[in-house]
Amino acid sequence: MILYIFAFLIGAVVGSFLNVCIYRMPRQLSIVFPSSRCPSCQSPIRVRDNIPVLSFLLLGGKCRDCGAGISFRYPAVELLNGLLYVAVLWRYGFGWETLIYCALVSSLIVITGIDLEFQIIPDRITLPGIVVGLVAGSLLLPDPFARSLPLGLKASVIGFLAGGGFYYLIAVLSRGGMGGGDIKMMAMVGGMMGWKAVFLTTFIGSLAGSFVGIFLMIIKGKGRKAKIPFGPFLALGTLISLFFGQELLQWYLY
Repeated sequence: MILYIFAFLIGAVVGSFLNVCIYRMPRQLSIVFPSSRCPSCQSPIRVRDNIPVLSFLLLGGKCRDCGAGISFRYPAVELLNGLLYVAVLWRYGFGWETLIYCALVSSLIVITGIDLEFQIIPDRITLPGIVVGLVAGSLLLPDPFARSLPLGLKASVIGFLAGGGFYYLIAVLSRGGMGGGDIKMMAMVGGMMGWKAVFLTTFIGSLAGSFVGIFLMIIKGKGRKAKIPFGPFLALGTLISLFFGQELLQWYLY
């Protein structure tokens, strides 16, 4: 239990930094300097006002200096990242794979937050992620679909090629309908989790995206050509593959 509490607290603290990344990366700002500030009045956030989730609740969701409302996204990201760290620890135990998968889920949160607002997936996340994915997948990580077995170099490279190649092909055939960020994101996921994860992620992401697209068409009146960022749906598919890929594969086969 103590390990789970520790994992949540670390995840929530990291989640506070993820909020900085979500806000600053697409605006081409440094994620290190200056320190955290109110988006409205630019006043530095005091240490006592920067406690994940708790400070938001104590301040009533407002800046102490100017009284402007603070987006609910901030505590939501902190809470979600903390819960996902607990889920990774529960699923994979304590080891190198847990640390790497925690970094993966955090990167997926940042990708989702940025893609929802700006419809871009920064190279600053995916390109280092591809390198980490290939190295970790080759040397350290288990196969999410057969956790008693290592993923290995061959499966990692095949996953990288499947993720990047499949989405590049979609981009060519759709004449730009698929963004370069999605291609690099899936190359990262494939290198870290293998080709099975690529296709399960694609299936789940496409299914979820279709439901949301139909909902927006019916409820919001959006047209069929309205742009909907695909990154958040791929992130959802990746998480489901990470936590439940083995069970879903067994259910499908048997």
